[in-house]
Amino acid sequence: MTREELQKLSLSLSALGVFAGLLQKPLFTHFLSMTEAKSDGEALRACGALIHEIYEKGGNFALAVRRAVLEDENPYVRMRAGKGKCDATIEDAMKAELSILSRFASLTPADLAAYFANAPYLPPFGASSVDLAAEYEERMCDINKHGYGIFAANAMFRLSDESSIEPIASADSVSLDSFIGYEEERGRVLENTKAFLEGRPAANVLLYGDAGTGKSSTVKAVTNHFFEQGLRLIEIRKDQLSLLPLVMGKIRTNPLRFIIFIDDLSFNKSDDHFSMLKAALEGSAAAKAENAVIYATSNRRHIVRETFSDRDGGEVHRNDTMQETLSLSERFGMTVLFARPNKQLYLEIIHELAAKNGIQMDAAELEIKAEAFALNRGTRSARCAEQFIKSLM
Repeated sequence: MTREELQKLSLSLSALGVFAGLLQKPLFTHFLSMTEAKSDGEALRACGALIHEIYEKGGNFALAVRRAVLEDENPYVRMRAGKGKCDATIEDAMKAELSILSRFASLTPADLAAYFANAPYLPPFGASSVDLAAEYEERMCDINKHGYGIFAANAMFRLSDESSIEPIASADSVSLDSFIGYEEERGRVLENTKAFLEGRPAANVLLYGDAGTGKSSTVKAVTNHFFEQGLRLIEIRKDQLSLLPLVMGKIRTNPLRFIIFIDDLSFNKSDDHFSMLKAALEGSAAAKAENAVIYATSNRRHIVRETFSDRDGGEVHRNDTMQETLSLSERFGMTVLFARPNKQLYLEIIHELAAKNGIQMDAAELEIKAEAFALNRGTRSARCAEQFIKSLM
């Protein structure tokens, strides 16, 4: 492209309506700054910043633009996701803008070099061709699996202290085939999640049992397993349960399916968050979305702590109150026990992990040391086994 063609492309990008949100992304802002600069020095600095951003995105300009376009949350994609169709005017605008964006994605190092007649040096970058119109329509046809916006590229999210849903930067990449033992327990969670994704009746799930038995890892591994089928996880803390209606409202119209994950759950009898979880588990319209299930982990079967003093007191219908708190776990449609492994399973995990990590040691000696390691920590568990193997590496 000539300098004039690049400036014309810049003006076309500035007028984006459907994809206007892209203009806030560095790939676009640096290009616009380059073409709007008043001096060559200012334009070169903007060009350098643009190429740096290309490197940050993997080094290929076309693929970086493609990802930005496919993940963009805009009026068109929200309408398609919600109704399956869109206003004809917006549809026409979308097609015209994809044509503009395809021209932008086709930029090469030679195009940028042509913009500067006397530039001594411009860093190279990767370039390729993409058919954004075809890929975008394909993405729309499978929007319930790919999603859009922040949910398109990430599997796991958390609720921030500012009440916004944000991707977990270093999300656990654990996979189902990395576990040893507990096949039946994980199988139940896996089947329930599969039913949920297929639109069949699915339960909220409580995974309970001893620490270090893989409860949380199971939920995350299931999420990773079904990512391509449109499953996402949003983790919230117990003290954020009052924000459940807010979270449900944000995802209610999203085409994806969500696990609302609460880790290490327990309550005191006077906990203010108790009623909000109870409402969500019982299907309250304000606290539940059709495209969400609640998965929680706890070390306790009865997740409301009770003391002997709780059984006394002057409340007239004390027994009714006790039954309400003690039966919270019963409001989960499925409860899965992850019990502490017996000696045989513990040693099986030890041997499997040793083989995976290339630990070469006499089997009898390995078992003696593994048992001593568990004895020092007061428990056998999968986590304890992993810690022991790491101590040998």
